[in-house]
Amino acid sequence: MAGRDTPPGECPQCWQHAHDRRAHRSLGPREDCPQCVDHMVNGHPYLVPKKKSSWW
Repeated sequence: MAGRDTPPGECPQCWQHAHDRRAHRSLGPREDCPQCVDHMVNGHPYLVPKKKSSWW
């Protein structure tokens, strides 16, 4: 999954950290990723825009 574009409605950083093992390679066992912790506390700074729905 690494290298794929972030799908609409998702945070690019969260998507990369969830699907690319290299993102957390430098962390030790049971060590929290500072970037992931920041997102859990402060939310996502950017989400990939979704296409407008034609349902309504």
